[in-house]
Amino acid sequence: MRKSLFALLAVFSIVPALAQDSTRLLPVGFKLSGSADVYYKYNFNKNVTDNKTSFTGSHNSFELNMLSLKLESTFKNVGMVADIGFGKRAEDFSYNDDKTRLAIKQLFVAFAPTDWLKFSMGSYSTHVGYELVDAYANRNYSMSYMFSYGPFFHTGVKADMTFGSHSLMVGVFNPTDFKSATWGGIKFIGAQYGFAPAEVPFKFYLNYIGGRDTFQTRNDQLDAVITYQLTPKFGLGYNGTYSMYKNGVNTNWYGSALYLNYDPTESLGLTLRGEYFSDKDNIKVYGDKTEYPEGGSIFAVTLSGQYKVGGFTLIPEFRLDHGSKDIFTKADAPKANSANVLLAAIYKF
Repeated sequence: MRKSLFALLAVFSIVPALAQDSTRLLPVGFKLSGSADVYYKYNFNKNVTDNKTSFTGSHNSFELNMLSLKLESTFKNVGMVADIGFGKRAEDFSYNDDKTRLAIKQLFVAFAPTDWLKFSMGSYSTHVGYELVDAYANRNYSMSYMFSYGPFFHTGVKADMTFGSHSLMVGVFNPTDFKSATWGGIKFIGAQYGFAPAEVPFKFYLNYIGGRDTFQTRNDQLDAVITYQLTPKFGLGYNGTYSMYKNGVNTNWYGSALYLNYDPTESLGLTLRGEYFSDKDNIKVYGDKTEYPEGGSIFAVTLSGQYKVGGFTLIPEFRLDHGSKDIFTKADAPKANSANVLLAAIYKF
C-alpha cells in the first residue's frame, strides 16, 4: 500500500511540469488529463447503512473520494489508454481486487486497421448504463441503483465498428468486474448497438452483457440508454435495464430512470433524476429473504445543481429514497424513507 502511494505521488509530482511545457515534454500523440472529487453528506436518519448505492456511503463526514490520472497515446492507427484512480471511490469500483485505494480503472491497447474498425484489448469501463465512474462525467453526484448493481467494468477484447450514424461493438470478457480470471474458462459476451444521427441531437444505445458468473449462474442483462437535447437549455436522458438470472429457477431485477437537465447559462445547471428499482426476487437491495420474503422496490428522486467555472464544478444535492418495505433505519427503528443532502466539489483538467 505504501509503495503504491509513493508511486502515485511520484507520478503526480511531474504533472505541474508537464502542464507548464506540455509541447516540449509530452511527445506528439500523448494526452494527459485527470480529476479529483470530494464531498460532504448528511443523512437525516443519521446513519451510514441507509446508503444503498455506490461511492457515497457516509454520514456527517467530509470525504476524499477519488483522485484520477489518465494517460492516452496514439501513433497512426495504434494507441493505448492508462487510467488510474486513488481513493475510496477507486477501491469500491475495483472491489474484486486487493483492498487498496490505488486501482486501475482502465488499461487497454487499441489497433484500428481501417477508419471504421477498431480492436481493443484490456480493461474498460462498462458500456452498460447511463452513468459513469468518474464524478465529472455525471450530472448527479450520488449514483443510481442501476449503476450500483450493474456491471462496473469489463476485461477482455472487443471490436468497435462505425457505419455513419450507426455503431456496433462486440466483445469477449472475463466475468463482470474481474480483471483476472485464471480460475476457470468462464467468459462473458458483450455487445452494443448505437444510433447517433449528426443532424438530430438524439442518441440511442442498446447494450447487452451475458455469461455464467463465478457461482455458475447464468446472467443476461439488457440495457437501453436514450438522450435527446430538446433545446440548447433543456435535455432528456433515459436509462432502462433488465437483468436475468438462471440457476434452476429464473429470477430478475430491473430498473428505469429519467433524467431532466436544465442549463439556464453555461455556468449553471439543474438535473432531476427519478428512478424506480425492482428487486422482487431478493437479488440485490432486498437480499435477505427471511426479512423480505417477497422482495421489494425503491423509488428515488435526486435533485442536483451544478455551478461551473472552467474545470471546477460545485454540486449541491438533495436526495429522497422510498422503499416499498422498511429497508432504511433511524435510531434502530425500521423506516421506509431516507433523505440526505450532499455538497460535492469536482475539478477536472
